[in-house]
Amino acid sequence: MATVKVRTDNEVKTKALARAFAARLAVGDIVALIGDLGAGKTTFVQGLAEGLGIDGPVTSPTFALVNQYSGRLPLYHFDVYRLDHPSQLEDIGYEEYFYGDGVSVIEWANLIESYLPDDIITISFRKLGAGSEREIEIAGPERVVKDLAVEGL
Repeated sequence: MATVKVRTDNEVKTKALARAFAARLAVGDIVALIGDLGAGKTTFVQGLAEGLGIDGPVTSPTFALVNQYSGRLPLYHFDVYRLDHPSQLEDIGYEEYFYGDGVSVIEWANLIESYLPDDIITISFRKLGAGSEREIEIAGPERVVKDLAVEGL
């Protein structure tokens, strides 16, 4: 497991980091996003979707629980913030997504830890001060972390 920390100070840079990260993803990757409200999780997913060649708007599936998008790899975008209990994942057949033919990205993944496999990629978002600066820490296999750099960050 390797880690990298990157600071961004606007949405454009957060999306650029996510696009670079998306190029490293493979079928079966599960990405856990952790951070407070407004920390940049959905913005990151929007950039990740762009990096997977997904056209059109990408929004947080707060009430739908999961949105599906087609690109270089299918993207299964979860938002589990409103779950009453983690076991509600079973009602939507989460395993078909997690172990399917695409990439699963889960906002608020810390709320469903018992359902996550050991080999996930974790991305933690932390606001720095009152402005738009963020520290984004990516932890995962070397193939997704090593030498992850975006010009201008």
